[in-house]
Amino acid sequence: MNRFCAGLIRGSFVALLCAGSTDSGLCEAAENRPTCPPAARIPAPDEIQTAMTSARDHGFLWRIRKGGRTSYLYGTLHVGKIDWMFPGPAVSDAVRTSDAVALELDILDPLVMEQIQAGIMPKPERKLPPPLSDRLRAQLDAACLPEELMTTMAPEMVAVTLGVMAGRQRGLDPSYASDSVLAGMGHSLGKTVSSLETPESQLALLLARTPEQAQAFVEGVLGELESGKAITLITRIAQVWADGRFDELERYERWCDCLNTDDARATNKRMIDDRNPVLAAGIDAMHAEGKQVFAAVGSLHMIGKQGLPRLMAQRGYTVERVPFKQ
Repeated sequence: MNRFCAGLIRGSFVALLCAGSTDSGLCEAAENRPTCPPAARIPAPDEIQTAMTSARDHGFLWRIRKGGRTSYLYGTLHVGKIDWMFPGPAVSDAVRTSDAVALELDILDPLVMEQIQAGIMPKPERKLPPPLSDRLRAQLDAACLPEELMTTMAPEMVAVTLGVMAGRQRGLDPSYASDSVLAGMGHSLGKTVSSLETPESQLALLLARTPEQAQAFVEGVLGELESGKAITLITRIAQVWADGRFDELERYERWCDCLNTDDARATNKRMIDDRNPVLAAGIDAMHAEGKQVFAAVGSLHMIGKQGLPRLMAQRGYTVERVPFKQ
């Protein structure tokens, strides 16, 4: 898996931080330069009403049935555009008719935010060599992100942030990801909102195990940012999600140029396939308790032989893709 692909998978952390840290400056331009992408903003009340009224469905939705109850699987994207934020009729109805909303992490849970912010703090022994640190700092400046991130985040987390925030050049921002809206809907509608994973388990995926691995990851992300490959890939993935082109998403391995080595395939297995049984077990446990569950996780968890639709079918669910009206 190339380093940017891995960073995009980990982009839920950036979406979480953008949703929960309104005063951190993470999702705002560091300088008011003409070359800076527009800073993410909270839509005005009339914009929200208009957007909710005209919203259309994006992403991928499945209806899963077992024991006389219906639950849902929904594939999200951890970046978005402001007019993609609000779910369309099919996704909204699925949330409303469910008893519980299950997410990778409940990004509106203050304890989750506290644990993640503590976990991504930089460690002195993980300091980057000066040339690599200078390249990272130059990319922060080019992205109009504050240099202070290098003192508040581990280097690999700064690289992840840069990779995900690269999409702002095309109007794609983690602040507009649907995850926070779905969490907000769940809480406001009085649903049970649960995390299928823990901050500790995601931090274990996010942070490199050794200083050498951290440096290799940062170098990889910087190379893809500097070459322009990062923005090309994030733009394509985002459009595939927005258009609901699931057949194309299932062919992700053929066009992402990110699973060309044994190391890349091992990383993909650890970050996607190995997590899917845990996600499936959590959804199944909630459903078995008598709840109708709306489970929303990253769309790459839905593809392949170890994708959640197939795993839920193996657990005895009837699985049916829900088509969206375009």
